[in-house]
Amino acid sequence: MYRCRDCGYRALKWLGRCPQCGTWESLVEVSETLSARPTAVPQALADIPISDAQRVTTGIAEFDRVLGGGLVAGSVLLVGGEPGIGKSTLLFQVAAQFARLSAAPVLYVSGEEAPAQIKLRADRLRLDFPSPLLILHEQNLSAICEQIVQTKAALVVIDSIQTVFPEGLGESIGMPHQVGQAAFALNQIAKAQKIPIFLIGHITKSGDFAGPKAIEHLVDVALYLEGGRESDVRILRAVKNRYGSTEEIGVFQMRAEGLVEIANPSQFFIERHETVPPGSVIVPSLEGTRPILIEIQALVAPTNSSYPQRRAMGVDFNRVALLLAVIEKHLGAQISREDVYVNVAGGLSVRETATDLGIALALVSSFKNRAIEGRTVVVGELGLAGEVRRVKRLKERLTEAAKLGYERAVIPKGERLHELVELETIAVRNLREAVEALDL
Repeated sequence: MYRCRDCGYRALKWLGRCPQCGTWESLVEVSETLSARPTAVPQALADIPISDAQRVTTGIAEFDRVLGGGLVAGSVLLVGGEPGIGKSTLLFQVAAQFARLSAAPVLYVSGEEAPAQIKLRADRLRLDFPSPLLILHEQNLSAICEQIVQTKAALVVIDSIQTVFPEGLGESIGMPHQVGQAAFALNQIAKAQKIPIFLIGHITKSGDFAGPKAIEHLVDVALYLEGGRESDVRILRAVKNRYGSTEEIGVFQMRAEGLVEIANPSQFFIERHETVPPGSVIVPSLEGTRPILIEIQALVAPTNSSYPQRRAMGVDFNRVALLLAVIEKHLGAQISREDVYVNVAGGLSVRETATDLGIALALVSSFKNRAIEGRTVVVGELGLAGEVRRVKRLKERLTEAAKLGYERAVIPKGERLHELVELETIAVRNLREAVEALDL
């Protein structure tokens, strides 16, 4: 057979140009043999032992939260993120912490860095060197699989999947076909040996995992490490999780000693002075099962331009445009001629609609140059008719606000919170009532 090094196209004879990707002289001869393998035996669902799905903690609470409680034996986890965001640092810390808790070896396979470079990183992170942590500098897939079996590793980290190549494909490193084959082989050995394997993957300019889309279907968990270079906050999200929810997030801070867990994100994302400026409002957001208080800042400023600026950081731009239309329609505020900027303080990205009322009130506060009282939180979804809709798990949100010393909350009408006495609640039906309640 002849296979294209770039796209994996197969042909029975050599061709000068690949018919699928159009690359010249990319077809190379490979030998393929078919071997009969024993078929799996069907099992009754009631007879499958539950012990195969038990979780093992990594020793990093924020990481375990995103996974759904810990690692599952035989799982394959893909971790992606921008270059320099901290993928290798995070996984190296996970490997070191897991090695302290495990009697079996932990294998860290690096195809990009030499062992001496990894030792320098460990010194920079001030990590101790547990004896079960083994470092392997290898790119050949067969050699890696052999070492996984020989060392009887309890955990394996591959850094990165783009540098691992099967036999005969050494010239096509980083190509989709090579990445797909390597991921498939490592997935098989993870299931056969019942060990979790982490695959560090590069991402494209569009933010997707590099390589064929089949990689995301092969793995059990796909994680993204997010965060801008202008901020030291790193957010770990699960975009796919066969063993848990994809709504949970892990919050870390990049420091000289590596990625440090932020145990109380609410206090971290709220840094307010005694005098609260106009356009600032506190919203109890919900990330999975975790309530996090965030500060939404809005700036509405006059402009002489014929095309006013619209900028949104940390919130959906289209959602902000919709809320501006609702404000103009139901409050009569002429914001369309003003520059509008909306930001979530601390670098966090918020996706839920429960922040609608907070964004709208922050815009009104900045437009009218009237500050919202500092010990007040606001939560609610805003409809096109200006009505304030209910949100899920309101009690948990307000309980978190009460713990941090907030005294008043503007909430949707109809919520029953008689058991929550720490906060004074103001129930509103629509945006106009919320504006009047806050004296804006």
